Amino acid sequence: MSLPPESREEAIKRLTESASDLEARTARQISHEAAGQAAAGQAWKIIADLFGGVFVGLAIGFGIDRFADTTPWGIIGGVLLGFAVSVWMAWRTAQRLMAEAKQHGEPQSVPFDDDEDQGV
Repeated sequence: MSLPPESREEAIKRLTESASDLEARTARQISHEAAGQAAAGQAWKIIADLFGGVFVGLAIGFGIDRFADTTPWGIIGGVLLGFAVSVWMAWRTAQRLMAEAKQHGEPQSVPFDDDEDQGV
């Protein structure tokens, strides 16, 4: 069974609607992927802040111990100070991310995969 011939304008209109639907679905998928990558990047930044602060404090404490001959107090103080600074930096980053999330509204819920619950 053949379809009735459609006019050129109707065909162009139908193709334009199909293309805009496809573009909307693709843009939505890309935005979800970009949001996931951005969240992973921020998580790595927080982890780097935590480890970086401790290691920088360790290095500064080692330097103080080396030149002031206060072993092991410089290292202990440097690690504690570095840890405190790194926790403060991670907290500050988390607060900034929470403020940005509030501006963008509530995130959409992701449906759970029922196959995981059944042990399949």
